[in-house]
Amino acid sequence: MKLYTYFRSSAAFRVRIALNLKGLASEMIPIHLQKEGGINRKAEYRAINPHMRLPALQLDSGEVLVQSLAIIEYLDEIHPQPPLLPRDPLQKQKVRALAQAIACDIHPLNNIGPLRYLKNELGQEQAKIDAWYRHWVFDGFDAVEAMIGPGPYSCGQEVTLADLCLVPQVYNARRLKVPLDRFPKIVAADAACGKLPAFDKARPENQPDAE
Repeated sequence: MKLYTYFRSSAAFRVRIALNLKGLASEMIPIHLQKEGGINRKAEYRAINPHMRLPALQLDSGEVLVQSLAIIEYLDEIHPQPPLLPRDPLQKQKVRALAQAIACDIHPLNNIGPLRYLKNELGQEQAKIDAWYRHWVFDGFDAVEAMIGPGPYSCGQEVTLADLCLVPQVYNARRLKVPLDRFPKIVAADAACGKLPAFDKARPENQPDAE
């Protein structure tokens, strides 16, 4: 398999964790999101993923999978151990809801595309862009904090899809100096995940394209 990735991409981070947890090897193909206006916008990558987003996972068959949550659920079905979604329908819904609260509500508003648009097209100063970023992290994390139950992980005693979304979002918040004092359950779940080699290996600074 080939994983088209960027060391700072939160969505690619999620898939890297999943691959590590499943013990699946993949060739990392770096796609820089900032150099030359974004290598992801070049025709070569557009031919692989028309969305021009990361990650994309190319299977041995040549089939290309896109969208991180869909990729992770595919991997979970094809390689069910360890499971990333509970079998119980109600618990599965709770895991998906927490994952989507991050991947669908927080991350899209704070992704590189919207931030770049705020700066380059709308002429916003960096201080206002930073305030925008913090606002949507706080807004989303208030909800996520309330959704997290007894640990050590975000949805109980086993790592789930929710943790694969939570850890990259916390990583980004810390990188951009967003204070997390008011989110003790988020911080605790992130710390528990951080003790696992699969998460540590997937961290941005441990990637071959890290800068």
